Amino acid sequence: MAAAIPAYDLALDELCVALSYVTMTKVPVYTPPAAKAEEAPKKDSKDDDDFDVFGDDDEEDEAPKESRAEMLARLKKEAEERTARKEAKQRTLVAIEVKPFSTETDLNELWKKITTTVKQEGLKWGEHCHLEEIAFGIKKINMTFTMGAKNSSDDVIEAIEAFEDEVQSVEMLSMNVL
Repeated sequence: MAAAIPAYDLALDELCVALSYVTMTKVPVYTPPAAKAEEAPKKDSKDDDDFDVFGDDDEEDEAPKESRAEMLARLKKEAEERTARKEAKQRTLVAIEVKPFSTETDLNELWKKITTTVKQEGLKWGEHCHLEEIAFGIKKINMTFTMGAKNSSDDVIEAIEAFEDEVQSVEMLSMNVL
């Protein structure tokens, strides 16, 4: 038949539990001798700061923090400085066409008169003009100028239209921010 299974002995089981309890609590555990304080290697404070996992900087905590009003004033001042630098660099290229009042008008002379008479701070005229024929011998002047952020193209156009005897109309063809 089948091999005989030994009977379960409750006393043997309790003895195993008791021995494990005694082993865990009563028997001293070997611990290596503690290193003396003199022999312990000294760590530099720099070694601790070499690698900062979270990016915390203890030095910032030592410096006094600026108040909210001071911070807002500082940020406003920085924004104004950036805006001033951008405006100083900002230029606009404007292309216009000038239609003369009569066909007998000398367009090259009119162009020279416009570029020498109409002056504003930050306004620079193109070096040359282009004469374009409209129809039946009538021509118009295509010219360009650059202006700063403080100038207005409407003021320039009105100044050119002030030559009522020679200029019929002025139209803006394009305006590009550089």
